[in-house]
Amino acid sequence: MSVIDRNRSIPRQLKPELEHDYARSPDLGYEAPDTTGFVRCLSHGFPTPLARWHCHDEYELHLITETSGKVFVGDWIGQFQPGHLVLTGPRLPHNWLSLDTPEGGVALRDLVIQFQHAPLMQSAAHIAELNELLPLLERARHGVEFFGMGERSERHWHRIKQSQGLRRLTAFFDLMSDLAACTDYRLLSSVQLQSDGSDASIDQIHVLVTRITDHLSETHSAAALAAELGMSESRFSRFFRKATGNTFTDFVNRVRISRACQLLMDTDQQITHICYEVGFNNVANFNRRFLESKGLTPSEFRKQSLTRFRGAA
Repeated sequence: MSVIDRNRSIPRQLKPELEHDYARSPDLGYEAPDTTGFVRCLSHGFPTPLARWHCHDEYELHLITETSGKVFVGDWIGQFQPGHLVLTGPRLPHNWLSLDTPEGGVALRDLVIQFQHAPLMQSAAHIAELNELLPLLERARHGVEFFGMGERSERHWHRIKQSQGLRRLTAFFDLMSDLAACTDYRLLSSVQLQSDGSDASIDQIHVLVTRITDHLSETHSAAALAAELGMSESRFSRFFRKATGNTFTDFVNRVRISRACQLLMDTDQQITHICYEVGFNNVANFNRRFLESKGLTPSEFRKQSLTRFRGAA
């Protein structure tokens, strides 16, 4: 039986599992519900039932302490090793799959902190100092990998774990302050908007981005959009790049590749069909752009993405 046939013989889990509180047993490494508040600490080894393609309503800061392997965050596939530190936002699916686990597994692979969105946002409306965290939380919607922060974050984690009440909250904000100040990071998502401080301008960009993402198969012209906004094409190009960090053409291609990743991961559609559905007019150009963006061909990406469901056994 071919690899393709074997893959098709196994029912595919198309969506990430949504994790709920009732599944968070202390037997799996969670703190007992009656001992936690806004900040929850979690630690576990590998293999574990917790290592699966899933998401949840909380932010999650995830630090690897042992083993190396493959990490999946949204439509991003990468490598991890000890010291790997990632912050994921609410409902952003993820999984870490160790590929060098010794026989018998490891007792401690992950140090994790979970916290909720609403209490932070509500508090930031009244406590000005908390506004320093808002850009970090915005980045977390796409997944953020931090570099050079592993050892410091591990010390922070143990301080938080060993504290309760107000002292735990203080230790948590010490960690968040360090992460908010860290400039050596990368976003793990394909698209990111950057506000220039003008509500009107970012609203205009959101309208354009929505139109692009809702009609990917259509031709999108910078000249036509510039005229629609009453701008010269050169002014529109500067305006768009300031708001998105990309040229108009690069941005459209990245949105198309991001949608293609979603279809490759969540459906069994043929790659040729996906190519045209997301707006590329020939397969060769699609393959080239995809490889430039993801470091993998579409078929390689689909094959690797299937392993994101592994890890629980």
